Amino acid sequence: MTTFVDRVELHVAAGNGGHGCASVHREKFKPLGGPDGGNGGRGGDVTLVVDQAVTTLLDYHHSPHRKATNGKPGEGGNRSGKDGQDLVLPVPDGTVILDRAGNVLADLVGHGTSYVAAQGGRGGLGNAALASARRKAPGFALLGEPGGAQDIVLELKTVADIALVGYPSAGKSSLISVLSAAKPKIADYPFTTLIPNLGVVTAGSTVYTIADVPGLIPGASQGKGLGLEFLRHVERCSVLVHVLDTATLESDRDPVSDLDTIEEELKQYGGLDDRPRIVVLNKIDVPDGQDLADLVRPDLEKRGYRVFEVSAVAHTGLRELSFALAEQVANARAAKPKEEATRVVIRPKAVDDSGFTVVREEDGLFRVRGEKPERWVRQTDFNNDEAVGYLADRLNRLGVEEQLMKAGARTGDGVAIGPEDNAVVFDWEPTMMTGAEMLGRRGEDHRFEAPRPAAQRRRDRQAERDESDEEFDGFEPF
Repeated sequence: MTTFVDRVELHVAAGNGGHGCASVHREKFKPLGGPDGGNGGRGGDVTLVVDQAVTTLLDYHHSPHRKATNGKPGEGGNRSGKDGQDLVLPVPDGTVILDRAGNVLADLVGHGTSYVAAQGGRGGLGNAALASARRKAPGFALLGEPGGAQDIVLELKTVADIALVGYPSAGKSSLISVLSAAKPKIADYPFTTLIPNLGVVTAGSTVYTIADVPGLIPGASQGKGLGLEFLRHVERCSVLVHVLDTATLESDRDPVSDLDTIEEELKQYGGLDDRPRIVVLNKIDVPDGQDLADLVRPDLEKRGYRVFEVSAVAHTGLRELSFALAEQVANARAAKPKEEATRVVIRPKAVDDSGFTVVREEDGLFRVRGEKPERWVRQTDFNNDEAVGYLADRLNRLGVEEQLMKAGARTGDGVAIGPEDNAVVFDWEPTMMTGAEMLGRRGEDHRFEAPRPAAQRRRDRQAERDESDEEFDGFEPF
């Protein structure tokens, strides 16, 4: 059964925003007590957060679909809907987030580092929030926005200072078990290690981590064996340690050829040329192993490698190796640039930035793209004529109608607002009154213009008194 997963495809979806409520306060003798529809709640976000207690992506391998909760719709009585609950997904330290095309979206290193993978939709405004001096009792509310969704790929790259690389059964697991408190599986057959093992080593005042990377073989960089699957775990390491087997039973292998083969695979994988190398000749406790180590050591030192002869079984040469690795790690840490505090960059919009664009496409269609117009369209209930009139009023104030005229749009031309896969298309009328002409001028509510019988009777009686006064003024006495 698989217990370690370092690459998964995850489908995340944020919560949708709740719809606003269109409600009118009603009391006895107050048929129109004013709008009291509440706002919809915000949809929950999907956030990935580094958790040191998590070491594998196995949970997401079994459950790749994750969705946050939706916001609740608003209610009458000025009651706003409840916000959706954010979904927090813990991931191991060193997780890289990519899109399906392979572009890096985020690199999560360090406890608590987070990335919002999908943002919840904002809730729609209720008619109480839409009321104004011109529109005293709106008969509509805004819809909640749908939450964001995307397919992402999670790749785990082990965060360690030292990486042990070498052929299967070269003794990497044995070496890490004696240098640290790690207890990897050790056996006398190839590919015993199927997952990267991590150990913590203390050498003097330096504490560093060491990773046992599963065995590499020729062709690993092209996907042969387990190499390609785990070569990514070498990328974050500061120092590479070649563990060479001086007691191999295979007649066509020797430490120098093994080193050349692994170096070729690392070169093919790319991005590791700047890492310092150290060579460890392991298993010198075997008689033939010590002889072979004495034979190849001069050749390796001529190439510029620091060579250490060790025996994981007999615990020979481990102290010297441990302090040499600590020295390399200290040098690598000192060479890293100091981390600066994150600067807050403010980028104000230009004064003439309208926030949208109007482009005429080859088929004659005019497409409007921009955050505000697209959001307004998503929040509009096109089954409500008053809501459509409100949208037209907002687009007109933003300057969309003016830009369409400048782009050469004429009456009856097609206009699309939004991306190609999800756009609202309509025939343009210069006045942008489509659906609103039934309501008279935009911003007015005909319900307040309904005749009131008592007021009408008072006006009639006043008109009769005025007529009688005029007749009396025109009377001439005898």
